[in-house]
Amino acid sequence: MEDPIQGDDTALNGISLHCVESKGSSNSYHDYASVQSDVGSWGRWTDIKWCPSGFLTAFQLRVESSQGDGDDTAANNIMFKCSRGSLLQGDGTHWGDWGDWSQTCEGEGICGIKTQIEEPQGRGDDTALNDVLMFCCN
Repeated sequence: MEDPIQGDDTALNGISLHCVESKGSSNSYHDYASVQSDVGSWGRWTDIKWCPSGFLTAFQLRVESSQGDGDDTAANNIMFKCSRGSLLQGDGTHWGDWGDWSQTCEGEGICGIKTQIEEPQGRGDDTALNDVLMFCCN
């Protein structure tokens, strides 16, 4: 997202994971839980994306390398693998390159998150979210 005062772009500012357990053939929801990363100072939340079935098992982060004197954005997008083979891609930008896939969570999938967020730099170059760790459920 662009800061309208400075023209300084950030991209991925936060991540929120949601989990719903459905019970029975009526697809009624029994339990709901969410975990959220620390969140940068800019942007808006996009619509929730759900695995068609199953749960999140691995992720891949799209990161723009340092731009030197240019505008740095750091993390720009995220993609997840679902346990039954589907891929979920975030609504981030096309800047940067996709990194390697994380290790795959066996069993119950991803249920925790930790992020590295750069604090607002004032007149400096803001990047917001810089790195992500995900934790597997036991």
